[in-house]
Formats: sequence, C-alpha cells, structure tokens
Amino acid sequence: MNAQISIIIPTLNEADNIKEAIISSQSSSNVEIIVVDGGSKDETLLIAKSLNIKVIISPPGRANQMNTGAMAASGEILLFLHADTRLPTNFEQMIRTTLAKPGIVAGAFALRINAPNWGLRLVEFGVKWRSHLWQMPYGDQAIFLTKDVFQQVGNFPPISIMEDFAMMRKLKPLGKIYLLPTPVITSPRRWLKKGIIQTTILNQIIVIAYLLGISPTQIRNWYSSPKS
Repeated sequence: MNAQISIIIPTLNEADNIKEAIISSQSSSNVEIIVVDGGSKDETLLIAKSLNIKVIISPPGRANQMNTGAMAASGEILLFLHADTRLPTNFEQMIRTTLAKPGIVAGAFALRINAPNWGLRLVEFGVKWRSHLWQMPYGDQAIFLTKDVFQQVGNFPPISIMEDFAMMRKLKPLGKIYLLPTPVITSPRRWLKKGIIQTTILNQIIVIAYLLGISPTQIRNWYSSPKS
C-alpha cells in the first residue's frame, strides 16, 4: 500500500487562497490535509472547516505551525505547502517515487510564479539553478520528506524567518535533496508587492545576514518593514 502523505498548510489570513490550495491537494488517494492556523482574523478557518479537513490552532509563526502540523500528522510522508501555492496533478506519485530512490532524504518541486512578468521568469530560472546546484529549495516549492527524517533532524528550527533555509542545511548532510522538474504554481504577491528586483535583492541580503549570524528576529523586522 502507498505511504500516506500528510499535507501541512500553515495559514494566517489566507481566506483568498486557502480553498484553492486545499482543492489542489484533495484529488489524490491516501492523502491527509491539515490546516494549521496561527490566528487568522478573516474567513480562513471557516473556509477550511467547510472542506472537511483537519484544522488545528497553533501559536503564530510558520515554523511553529508546521511543527505543530507534523506532530498531528498520521502520514509517513510530510508535505509542507504554502497557502498561496497549488500542487500539480499526480503530485503524490511523484513524491512517493522520489523518496523511494536510494540516497534521497527530501525533495521539492520546481517553481512557477502565476503572473506573466518577464522578470518573474528570471526569478524562476534562478530558483531552478539554486535548487539544483546548492540543493536549497525554499518553502514555496512545497518541501517534502518522510516523517522519520523530519523527526531525525529535529523539526523546523523555531525561528521567525529562514526556517526552510535552516531545515535544508540540516538535511543536506543526510543525503540528496531532489528537485522535481514539475512546478508548483505560486502567487506572485510577495514579488509584486515590493517589486521583483527589490524582493530578489532583499532575499539575497537576508540569506547573507542569516549566514553571518544576525538574529532571525532582526531579519524578520527588515523583511516586514514597509520601507523595504
């Protein structure tokens, strides 16, 4: 029998996105969907509960929410999905096939940003090569791994930003992180809000700052600043 996949979706005021994220996950067999809400003030919880899935409440913070969801998951495989991201058809077969290969400890999908801007095509190209060359996919690429491996590396670090980056650094010594060529489709909102070039540069500054040991809380303040 195929291993069950638990899809963990952390949410905070995602009423505009959560239904499509859940629907993109529901067409598959032996899949459990868990929405972990961090204190939404909109209709997120109402929408999620209406779709007959598991909904739990957690302290805010994506790392906290994903760790809470993983603890509640019954599947042997964990898939962490952002609420503004859509999974491709047959995602479950791709995940199970990938994790069955020797030497692979985790995986993620290619990224497609749902807007026609040519600048976003360059972002996608950069994501592809970063993921291949450095085995560093980020959370918007729908990271997946077995629950055993997740517990072995000690869950997502409880930090306010860069939790996906930190998780990849913990996983890399254990084996290969595989990038599936099929993309997930994600919202362009964070690139369009601050500008494609500005967002790309800010993301690189954040990585460098993290590697230099600057506190994730300080980095989060930079990222959230209206001036950035």
